[in-house]
Amino acid sequence: MTTLTKRNRRSDTPLERRSSNEEEGQRGGATDDDVDDSKGLRFTLMEEVLLLGLKDKAGYTSFWNDCISSGLRGAMLVELALRGRIHLEPQTTRKRKLLDRRVLFISAAPTGDVLLDEALKHIKNTQPPETVTSWIDLLTGESWNPLKMHFQIQQVRERLAKSLVEKGVLTTEKQNFVLFDVTTHPLVDSGEKERLLQRLQASLLDRWTSDLQHVPPRSLALLLLAQASNVLDDALTSLPDDNYETATQRTQRLLDANPDLQSAKVTTPGEEMIWAVMAAFNRR
Repeated sequence: MTTLTKRNRRSDTPLERRSSNEEEGQRGGATDDDVDDSKGLRFTLMEEVLLLGLKDKAGYTSFWNDCISSGLRGAMLVELALRGRIHLEPQTTRKRKLLDRRVLFISAAPTGDVLLDEALKHIKNTQPPETVTSWIDLLTGESWNPLKMHFQIQQVRERLAKSLVEKGVLTTEKQNFVLFDVTTHPLVDSGEKERLLQRLQASLLDRWTSDLQHVPPRSLALLLLAQASNVLDDALTSLPDDNYETATQRTQRLLDANPDLQSAKVTTPGEEMIWAVMAAFNRR
């Protein structure tokens, strides 16, 4: 997760603040990042990543995208940390690297999201605790240990799509692919995706700050997770060329940042988890 792909087409159509209330995050949802997006629906980071990667009319993600599965599992860890359910074990005087620190359980309070609750249950019941890298692999089903295959969370994209159907953003259809029928979920509420795209683009343009510590946590998380899931470039292609170039340069600066150095500057467990997840993807 170190470079951006080059733009391959041009479109002439132009296309969040740190949470000050942890109790709000534990209730599941909005933080100050969303203050300018109050008219829209509330999405989890996983739903936002999926929505960015979904083909609007076809209703499915690219068959060639083999990054989105692990990206969605990383999003679960970040979302749980931002909601105060998990955190990294505290630093010691020896200053261990992010990827050497294990994920610790804080609270079993329901999140209101079945995927998050399922991941949280696994983290709570696992002893000894696992690292961020291990949890991404386990939740994705990429573990070589057959005794740990039960940690895999199944059908994540389909379950997220159904959640977006319930929110009125997607619909459900059947499409015939020669020998078999496939369930797809085309976009029906283009306004919600447009708001998401505009918010993501603004975080790299109008709301950009060169001090990464002042980038709102959910904005920072979405940018990094979208890139790790290989869906960020598609979210920027509608920008005019000058804005696209600026956005990709600023994204590259995020990707070039040292997660361990950046995490030493943060003040909340959620922000620390964001950089830990980025460090995990940098190793993949």
